[in-house]
Amino acid sequence: MARRSRDVPQDPGYVPGPPPEERVRHRLSEDGELIAYTDEEYGVRKDDGHGIIKPVNSSRGLLFLAILITLAFGGMLYGLAQIAITGQWDILGRTWWMFLVIQIPLIAGWAGYLKERKAEKLRKARNLPRPVE
Repeated sequence: MARRSRDVPQDPGYVPGPPPEERVRHRLSEDGELIAYTDEEYGVRKDDGHGIIKPVNSSRGLLFLAILITLAFGGMLYGLAQIAITGQWDILGRTWWMFLVIQIPLIAGWAGYLKERKAEKLRKARNLPRPVE
């Protein structure tokens, strides 16, 4: 018997069972009710409130942070344009790594916003409250 078919019944009319349901997370909603959310409906990580600094996880807050980081990146591009205009390329030799470092929060900020926005739309379609943890 082949290795890959060891646990598969060998009946000629065998039909595999349905795939398992989507993975769900059972979380508390704003009113304290335990609700099952899929990974897409859950959105970005929520905090249970035990930390000193609570993370921003609403779509409005994530949009604000993404725009703020985009403005900072725009300021860096303006600085790069000034370096090119004045011809002071030695400055770029000392600060090139900053352009790479700021792209990490820039991409993460917009990705988090888009993920939470999609989750809000899915929760609204199923009439689910926002998870709090």
